[in-house]
Amino acid sequence: MRYFAIASDYDGTLAIDGRVDEQTLNALQRFRDSGRKLILVTGRHLDDVFQVFPQFDWFDCIVAENGALLYYPATHEEQILGERPPDSFIERLKEQQVQPLGVGRVIISTWEPFETVVLQAIRDFGLELQVIFNKGAVMVLPSGINKAVGLQAALTRLGLSPHNVVGIGDAENDHAFLELCECSVAVANALPMLIERADFVTQGCRGEGVQEIIDALLTTDLIHLNTQNHRHQILLGTQASGSEVYLQPYDTNILLAGISGGGKTTLATGILERLSEHGYQFCIFDPEGDYEGFEGSVVLGNRDYIPRVEEVLNLLEQPGQSLVINLLGVKLDQRPLFLSEILPPLLALRARTGRPHWIVLDEAHQMIPVSQNPNPLALPESLNGIMMITVHPDHIDTAALSFINTLITIGKAQEETISAFCAAVGHCPPTILEGEVELGQAVVWFSKTDLPAFKFKVQPPRIELHRHKRNYAEGNLGADKWFYFRGSEQKLNLKAQNLITFSQLAEGIDDETWLYHLHRQDYSQWFKNAIKDEELANEVAQIEKNQVLSAAESRTQIKGAITQRYTLPV
Repeated sequence: MRYFAIASDYDGTLAIDGRVDEQTLNALQRFRDSGRKLILVTGRHLDDVFQVFPQFDWFDCIVAENGALLYYPATHEEQILGERPPDSFIERLKEQQVQPLGVGRVIISTWEPFETVVLQAIRDFGLELQVIFNKGAVMVLPSGINKAVGLQAALTRLGLSPHNVVGIGDAENDHAFLELCECSVAVANALPMLIERADFVTQGCRGEGVQEIIDALLTTDLIHLNTQNHRHQILLGTQASGSEVYLQPYDTNILLAGISGGGKTTLATGILERLSEHGYQFCIFDPEGDYEGFEGSVVLGNRDYIPRVEEVLNLLEQPGQSLVINLLGVKLDQRPLFLSEILPPLLALRARTGRPHWIVLDEAHQMIPVSQNPNPLALPESLNGIMMITVHPDHIDTAALSFINTLITIGKAQEETISAFCAAVGHCPPTILEGEVELGQAVVWFSKTDLPAFKFKVQPPRIELHRHKRNYAEGNLGADKWFYFRGSEQKLNLKAQNLITFSQLAEGIDDETWLYHLHRQDYSQWFKNAIKDEELANEVAQIEKNQVLSAAESRTQIKGAITQRYTLPV
């Protein structure tokens, strides 16, 4: 389920002439009975709401006074988000015969044409106040307070994300909170500008429009709007024609595959960065410490500590908090078991709140491998918002691959990658594109559509990912990523499990062995594929090509390039 709450305006949306009719009340009751939440977002004073709407306690929260005051009917608790203007300001308005004049916990309200008097009083007193209009109503509030601010505070308290909310309104003061919601709905009687900017416009006016959207939510979860709503699309890159390539943030499951060092992490980082900018919550399973330092996320775990399920869930209970689960402390053969323990409660949290919106499995072949285990990871019948990143798509369990509807390949072996995926899931591969996939390009195939695969230029991250440099410097990268000093006759078998060991061995080996690997460009290839540092690899590649350098000179230059990027202990 995508939508867990409705946030609705009152006057002109739910209500006609201040009252909600029986049919609309019945629709609200059905929505409540489904387990979803109701939030009222109104410019009215709270006491007014109590008087005109006896069913106010049906709502999980009432955002009153145009966002300045929150009320939770279940606990009778009030939450005030601003300060009321000073009494001297209110007295000035009374002296100027401003009528009617409403004084709330925070809001001061009147009607046109008294806005000129109000504005003059604000200037005279030098107050930091704003004036908001709503179909003739004039509302005075502290600067920065509006319906969106109030709704966001309510959602945080209720443990919900705006991305799981449908907002419904009709007037000027509804723009801000509708923009906040994942799906913005204007009832048919709404102002033209609101209708123009809404994601969906109901056929019915006021309560009938609310009934219409509730019926659609209960029957289809608004699935028909998924491809129509373009506000939250995630940019992938640009085609040669200049057309931009986007991902839908919901109902999309990605397999990002390609050779080691081909740029998968950079592309994944760009996607995650833009998801974060849009406010989506993600949870990354990070086997190699690649995502430590990702802006807007918290890292749990390290080489010496394995996160507990309770810690993961407690952090993700906060709607705006994304999480990186560092798995360096989990042995390779124990990683599927770790995932099998944490995925069910993670999906239970998503069933209750809609979050985390995205689950990312880096090195997915380690997490959900093809296995002969008679008790494999129990996967749900359907799954959305998952991204699997791998070098080996054919090494991932077929049940997991069956969820994939978006295949992105990066690197030169795109034909082999697509064929391996198709063989695993039984798809017929698309027509393979002719020509090389250049550096900085990728291929995308929306595998459950009739669209052909096509190339695009990757949109790079705004800020490059801060890699787990300490791991590369002093950790154990794993036997498949060690550097082996063997020499021309393969007599040696000196293993460098990280950059420190590499630098130490480089100082001690004989010149012939050092130059053998240098001239084969083994060092730059290792930095690119195992250390995953293309900048270091490119610099070292230039050193390797310089035929006039002695063994000692090239050693010094390569060690200097390493030290410049990675702080090595004395």
